[in-house]
Amino acid sequence: MTEPQPTTRAGFAAIIGAPNAGKSTLVNQLVGTKVSIVTQKVQTTRFPVRGVAMAGEAQIVLVDTPGIFKPRRRLDRAMVRSAWGGAEDADAVVVLVDAAAQRAVMTKPDPSPADRRSAEDVDTIIEGLKASGTRAILALNKIDGLRRDSLLALADDLYKRDVFDEVFMISALKGEGVEDLRARLAALMPLSPWLYPEDQAADAPVRVLAAEITREKLFLRVHDELPYAAAVETTSFKDLPDGAVRIEQSIYVERESQRPIILGKGGQTLKWIGQHAREELMTLLDRPVHLFLHVQVNERWSDDRALYAQFGLDYDV
Repeated sequence: MTEPQPTTRAGFAAIIGAPNAGKSTLVNQLVGTKVSIVTQKVQTTRFPVRGVAMAGEAQIVLVDTPGIFKPRRRLDRAMVRSAWGGAEDADAVVVLVDAAAQRAVMTKPDPSPADRRSAEDVDTIIEGLKASGTRAILALNKIDGLRRDSLLALADDLYKRDVFDEVFMISALKGEGVEDLRARLAALMPLSPWLYPEDQAADAPVRVLAAEITREKLFLRVHDELPYAAAVETTSFKDLPDGAVRIEQSIYVERESQRPIILGKGGQTLKWIGQHAREELMTLLDRPVHLFLHVQVNERWSDDRALYAQFGLDYDV
């Protein structure tokens, strides 16, 4: 006897793009809750966070990948490999493009270095898709303030590169156009039983999500003073008899001179980071949280194999 064909759909959709294109914001918007950290720093997503979006009878497992860019060090190479791996394994691929940056490069005689890098990274992504024979959906993001004719010209220019099947114009921050994109992704998912419970928003281990929340608060507070020379690791996660949870985390910096930046005068900066991370963790876990942060100097934290394993990144690249 043949088994009945499922009436539900479920699959994976990879969101790829240049750093700071808005991938984490889009994933959070599609899921309807926060599953990926968002800061004004580029390269805040270091591992693929799978957010689970529901659309009618379809379940879309969204792979929010690190930005694809030209790698310079081991961590960069691991992040880029992770991003391409997420795309190769997906049932649908969305390439998110910062429309404002792309348009600036097309029209301004002297675009900013950031806009130029963004456009170069988009070129890298398109060439990678061509090389692998992967078709994708183009999502032009940050369309606020751009004229319709400018957007159409930009969409036409990218569409001619022959890797995109469809184009969506969205504002991930405001949610404009996101419902249409969600519906299209739902239609592209294969017939399958759901892969996760309906009420589950993400499949990243809670220890990793806890570390990412603290890292977001860290960069929000010290983004001007601290470069990308910091990482957060959850070293202890213990359930307490009263229903609360005790979380210990280490914040790693590369130089002793960076410790005072995170600590702040009288420890006030670290206190702010811990307070805001604890508040968000209480909401996420729906129970009291006791959070303890320790700042440690480790010049070679970015070469620590154990940290790569925690984030699901390939160390040997």
